Formats: sequence, C-alpha cells, structure tokens
Amino acid sequence: MEIHAYEKLWLALALVLIVGFIGTITYGAAGAGIDMIDDKGGTVDPTTLDDHPKFGDPGIEKTGENQYDVYVVTRQFVFEPGTTQPIRVPEGSTVTFHVTAADVIHGFEVVGTNANTMAIPGQVAEFTVEFDEPGEYGLLCNEYCGSGHHVMEGKLVVMEQSEFDSWYEQQQQEEEN
Repeated sequence: MEIHAYEKLWLALALVLIVGFIGTITYGAAGAGIDMIDDKGGTVDPTTLDDHPKFGDPGIEKTGENQYDVYVVTRQFVFEPGTTQPIRVPEGSTVTFHVTAADVIHGFEVVGTNANTMAIPGQVAEFTVEFDEPGEYGLLCNEYCGSGHHVMEGKLVVMEQSEFDSWYEQQQQEEEN
C-alpha cells in the first residue's frame, strides 16, 4: 500500500501537534510549580460553623515566627473576614489560608497572586502564600454563587511589620475585653 507524500506530511504534523499538546498539559500540571489543593484541610459541618473553634470567629492567628493562619468563611455574598473588614497580614510573612463555605460553592481568589481555590460547604481548602511587599489585594468570588455574585468581593491588606504588630496587639487586647 502506497501512502501519498501529502498524507505522510499531514500525519507527521498531526502527531507533532498531539505530542505538543501532551507536553503543554504535562508542563502545566507538573512543571510550573503550581500545587493543586488537596483534602489535607479536612472537613467541617457547614450547618454548625458558628460553633466551630476556628470558623466560629474567623480571622488571623499567629502560629510561628512570621507565620500566620487565616480562617475565612464564605457566605452569599461576603467573605468573613474580608468584605466588611479587610484581612490584614504583615509583609514578609507566610500565610496559610483555611477557607470553607457556609452555604453554596464559592471561589476565593487573591487577585494578583496565584492564590485561588474553591470554597465548598463541608470542605476546608488549605493553601499557603508568601507576601513579600506591602500593598492591597482584592478578594473575589470566581464561582457563580447566586444573584449577588457580582458584588462578592473583599480586600487583603499586606502591612509593614511594625504597623501590623501594633494593629495585631490592639486586636488581641479587644478580644480579651
């Protein structure tokens, strides 16, 4: 059986494209240094989040030298904290976010970073981000969550270390009172 020269050329081009697509997908999945969110964050009962020791009063918690945990609850159509009060973290810190949803599936994206996850009722998404420079970042929901989805936004403020220390100390004193 004789294969025409043009058929051989198109066959070779198709194989090159297929190998190129597979290479691109492999690089995107493994080579770019982006980790997928796994189930290490655990689970919670979304109906009793208000009674949960961490998600009942979500916010920031110092866990080590320049290491912080931030607990965030997403609800239609707010981030708690984040919408009414910004999430505040110090520059040069390593922040582990613990994000869950109280009602429906939401998105949690820190605009301008690679921090992006789905907030699923009952699941806790856990991921770590390093913030090196002071500045403000937007928070947005990138999963359609209802009629007010377009207004679901918030703010994350990366503060200078001394300014953050003063703010954090004041927050701790207010919690004690």
